[in-house]
Amino acid sequence: MTTRRNVLMLAGSALVLAGCRDSDPAVAAGPVPDRLLADSERGLLRLGPFGEQVLGPAAAGFDGAHVFLARDRGLEQIRPDTGLSVRRTPLRDGWLPRVVSTDGRACALTRTGAADRPAARARTPLLVVRADAEREYDLPGVIEPDAFTADGTGLFVLDWLPATAPDHYRVRLLDLGAGTIQPLFSRDKRPLPAGAEEEMRGDGRQAVLSADRTMLFTLYTHQPGHRHTRDLLSGRPGDAHAFVHVLHLTDRWAYCLDLPHPFGEGPVAGHALAADGRHLFVADATGGKLAYANPETLSIERVVDVPVTKDAPAALALTADRVLLGVGDAVTVLDRNSGAVTGRWPVPFPVRGLALSRDGGRLYAGGPDRVTWLSDGAVRGWSAVPGLTALRHVV
Repeated sequence: MTTRRNVLMLAGSALVLAGCRDSDPAVAAGPVPDRLLADSERGLLRLGPFGEQVLGPAAAGFDGAHVFLARDRGLEQIRPDTGLSVRRTPLRDGWLPRVVSTDGRACALTRTGAADRPAARARTPLLVVRADAEREYDLPGVIEPDAFTADGTGLFVLDWLPATAPDHYRVRLLDLGAGTIQPLFSRDKRPLPAGAEEEMRGDGRQAVLSADRTMLFTLYTHQPGHRHTRDLLSGRPGDAHAFVHVLHLTDRWAYCLDLPHPFGEGPVAGHALAADGRHLFVADATGGKLAYANPETLSIERVVDVPVTKDAPAALALTADRVLLGVGDAVTVLDRNSGAVTGRWPVPFPVRGLALSRDGGRLYAGGPDRVTWLSDGAVRGWSAVPGLTALRHVV
């Protein structure tokens, strides 16, 4: 089976190379100038001037700064920029890396891979490997790891309900010392009372860290009938179709930032999220909207119009003065201050993720079976990447 898979990949590579030459006759193929992380049908990939490294079953931090992979009966941490091993822990077969702490000192592993809807089960085995220790947990119900607390003593988890036929979930906190699962705090740092925990049925589209790395923003869409904790406590009805779920990794509270209509009405893939120290941006390409949110006050400041693109995945990247929205076969350039569209950069394929080089001089765009880089709005090069599904980070 492995041999057949390799043969198919080689054949696919030849087709990709031929197709790209036809579509970009003036642009030569070559090695990727920077070091990138990308998702693929073969697992996590590390790309760069050296070529391609298949990391296989692996988990990367939310900003791509740390990577853990399972290979040769061990859990290995590598530096994604150099590919060098940082440490290695013996590991029994069957464990899969799932979540990495923001400081790279801990990794949570499960026996099952990530899925939009996990399978029913009575209990969940979970392994947490830290720099100085490791511990296995046997947790009741269907539990999926989500993010570590900043101090590494807790793990936010998704508790899927009901365990016999999971179709919705609540975010809770596993105390790694006590081994117990507890409710989160509210934004005013009070423990949530029984019955006030939000239960979600939507899809987590994308997650990014705040600039100071204290908060995790996760975009959720399609939440018909959802009621936030604040609605449950006050008795108000709730009907949010999309929101940004905020986890404070230090203070351990959760908050939902509602997104206005039409966010959440269109396809999940048509939404995208990006954040830096000044703004949190959410795009809905199908609805033709871009929301500006304040990451400190957690409030929507304004919504501007963007070109409407139906049935295509969206991606966002930020510079000091621009918002770059990749949808379909183009990157729309918006003035960051005014929100006005100032340009359109064509790309020869449907965009599957955007990432900027460290110096901001190159914009990388993932696409089917390839990654392309642009400078000053023009395609400068490309490299074949068979099976690429999403570009994630420049590291």
